[in-house]
Amino acid sequence: MYDVAVIGAGFAGMTAARDLSADGYSVIHLEGRDRIGGRTYAGEAFGRSVEFGGAYAHWTQPNVWRELERYGIALAAPMAIDKLYWLADGAVHSGSPVEYAAVGEPLIDRFVADSRAQFPRPFDLSAADTTVIEKQTLADRLESLDLSPYEQDVVDGMMSSLVHSYTEQGLAQFLFWTALNVGHWRSFIETAGQWPIQGGTRRLLDAIAGDSTAELRLTSPVDAVEDDGSGVVVTIRGGERVRARQAVLAVPLNTLHDLRITPELTGPVRRMVEEKHPMRTRKLWVRVRGEIETFVANAPVGKHPVNTAKTEYRHEGDTLVVCFCSDASSIDPDDHDAVQRALRLFVPEIEVVDVAAHDWVTDEFSQGTWVHHRPGNLTTVVPLMHQAHGRIRFAGGDIAPMGVGGIDGAIQSGAKAARDSARALADDRS
Repeated sequence: MYDVAVIGAGFAGMTAARDLSADGYSVIHLEGRDRIGGRTYAGEAFGRSVEFGGAYAHWTQPNVWRELERYGIALAAPMAIDKLYWLADGAVHSGSPVEYAAVGEPLIDRFVADSRAQFPRPFDLSAADTTVIEKQTLADRLESLDLSPYEQDVVDGMMSSLVHSYTEQGLAQFLFWTALNVGHWRSFIETAGQWPIQGGTRRLLDAIAGDSTAELRLTSPVDAVEDDGSGVVVTIRGGERVRARQAVLAVPLNTLHDLRITPELTGPVRRMVEEKHPMRTRKLWVRVRGEIETFVANAPVGKHPVNTAKTEYRHEGDTLVVCFCSDASSIDPDDHDAVQRALRLFVPEIEVVDVAAHDWVTDEFSQGTWVHHRPGNLTTVVPLMHQAHGRIRFAGGDIAPMGVGGIDGAIQSGAKAARDSARALADDRS
């Protein structure tokens, strides 16, 4: 009998296991993969480490920043960008970062203009009535702006790295993200995707793991979690059963439907789990020959296989370009000629040397990339998952109270689940 069983070893699960074991509780920590990190994954490519999943952090994100300071880990400065390319109204345009901002920011500011009105206190989702916007999709907002074809493509391209389906993704989450950054879209983009962790995400994960005394068992996928009235029974694939007084279930939203959870999830939570979130994107790392001019390129969803490309690192005389594809099926990472053709639309002389990627969509332990909630879920259903389900608590960046979809939110969610579990254990013992 353990005090707590933590299931999932992404940032949420690692934080929960560390915090609980540091408080003296006996913790068994189960992970289906053969590694820690979840949807952050610093793997090997081109003879160096690259981040195949989540990678970025920021000093304005309180939870991840606290962890970085705790372990003396800094952020790496992003590469300065010399040129912007954007595909709009059937043509490729180019300019300096300042020129691109002059074109795009007034348009994207219209898209998110009411973010602070809808979320005046982002830490309190009930601070304003979000009923109307929770019914709307990204497509609804885009259509309401009455933009020209060129303007619509510019806005679409600016958002495309965060979009898989405009008709399936809820407007509320974009407004919420912007409100978290004081209503400024540019600030959100900086916090979400510019500053890598020095030494990579694995460095921070290893530091957290080093402070945990939980019994970590990798390659131990869980099939069932049951609150039987006196404790929690966790069934590992193959039939082994583990008992604990409490459980923290810190796995991606899109994998919850594969678990037998007892008591069964009901109502809106069950519907959200069954529908899954819609993000089916792809992140590509491309090694191109030579130290080329630094650039960012954006293209609208559905109009080009690569929707965002950005020079990220120099490596052995070459340049590494990170690409985001809104539809994982739009391009094959093994087809280097197709990747080169896609990038040459923006940089005609670019020469692809090698390509690397991880398929998060077919990965059984993720079944999608970062979360973007469907209409109606962010402010109404997700908060229900912050409540205890008997002796079972949910955690993860997908259901984070604030930093939804990112490392900061995962850490926040894991820490909260640990605190709530500790209180429940204390109440049981009293």
